[in-house]
Amino acid sequence: MGSPSIHKISLKHLMIKGEKMIGLQFYPNKVLNAMIKTLPNIKWSSKYNMAYVLNQKTNLNLIFSTFKGIAWVDCHYFFINRPLPNNNEHVSASTIESSSRRVPKSYIDKLLLKRYAENTVKVYCSMFQRFVDYYNNKELNDLNELDIKLYMKQLILQKKSDSYLGQMINAIKFYYEIVLGMPNRFYDIERPPAKEQLPKVISKQAAFRMITHTKNLKHKCIIGLLYSAGLRRSEILELKLSDIDSERMTIRIKNSKGRKDRYTSLSQYLLPYLRLYFKEYRPKMYLFEGQKGGKYSPSSILKIINNGAKYAKISQRVTPHMLRHSFATHLLESGTNLRKIQSILGHNSIKTTEIYTHVALNHQIDIKNPLDTVLL
Repeated sequence: MGSPSIHKISLKHLMIKGEKMIGLQFYPNKVLNAMIKTLPNIKWSSKYNMAYVLNQKTNLNLIFSTFKGIAWVDCHYFFINRPLPNNNEHVSASTIESSSRRVPKSYIDKLLLKRYAENTVKVYCSMFQRFVDYYNNKELNDLNELDIKLYMKQLILQKKSDSYLGQMINAIKFYYEIVLGMPNRFYDIERPPAKEQLPKVISKQAAFRMITHTKNLKHKCIIGLLYSAGLRRSEILELKLSDIDSERMTIRIKNSKGRKDRYTSLSQYLLPYLRLYFKEYRPKMYLFEGQKGGKYSPSSILKIINNGAKYAKISQRVTPHMLRHSFATHLLESGTNLRKIQSILGHNSIKTTEIYTHVALNHQIDIKNPLDTVLL
C-alpha cells in the first residue's frame, strides 16, 4: 500500500461550443472513473484533457453529493476565476446547497500530514461533513461543548451504534484539537463505554472444511490465506506477488494497521494450491486481482467467505475477521506463546492478544463442570 491519500477533483470553468461547462480535472483511477461516469451527460474534452458537464446549479450540487466523503472537490479555481461571459446563469459560490458547507481544506491537509490511512481519512471526512451540515448556520469555531453534546444526543436518539458515536467524536475532536491546535478542548465529551465482547471463532475442522469444500481455486486460496496467516481483509487485498516467500515460508504484510510491516507464516498445505492458482490466473501485480486487473474488491471477499461457510455447512455467520480470530485462538490452543501471536497478528498491545485466552479451550480444560462431577 502506498502513502495514504484522498481522491481530489478540481473544478474549472470551460467554454465549449459557446456554452459554459464545469470541467472536472482529476488523476484517473478506478474509483473516480466509475463515479464520474454516473454524472448525467458527462463528456470528455481531449483539448482540455478533462471531463465536463453543463454549468448548472443542479450539476454542481450533484457533483458535491456524488463525491461526498469519497473525494475532495477543490473549488479554488472555480470560484476565484471570473466566469466566462455568456447568457447562461452563472454558478457562483452562493449557489452551493445552502444546507451543505464543505469540510475545511485544512482538515483534509492535516489528516494527510499525519499520514492517516486512506480509509480513516474517508471516514473522518464523511463523519465531520455530517457534523458540519448539522450546524450549517453557525461558524465552526464558535461551537462549544454543549453544541457537540446536543449533536451526540441526536445521534443517540437515532440509535446510532457505539462504534459510530466513537468515530464521530474522533472526527470532531480532530478538527478542534489537532487542526486548530487546541489539545483536550473537549475532554468533557463522554464516549460510550466500550463493550468487552469476546471474539467469535470457528473450529479447526470447520475452517478446514471451508477450504476443502470450496472448489474455485482462487476462492480456496483466499479462504486459506485469511485463516492460515491470520490476515485482515484489507491486508489480503494489498498482498503482492513479491510478498510471498516460499523459501522462508513467510508472508510479508506491508503498511498494515498502524502503518507497520510484519511477517506471518505461509502454510505448507496451502503452498501447492497457491502455485496452481498462479499458473492458472497469472496475476500481474496483486496476488488476487479482479477480472479486469487491479485490486480484488472487499465485497467479493465477503461473498467468498459466505459461500465457503455454506459449503462447509456452518450454521453461524462467518466473516473474514472470524477466520483471523480463529487462527489466533487455534495457535494459542496449540501452545504458541502469546508474544509470538501478538507479533504475527501485528497487535500494538499484548492486552489485545490476551483476549484470546478467554476463548481458547486449553485455558478452560482444568475447569470441571459441577454437573459432570455429580454424574461422574
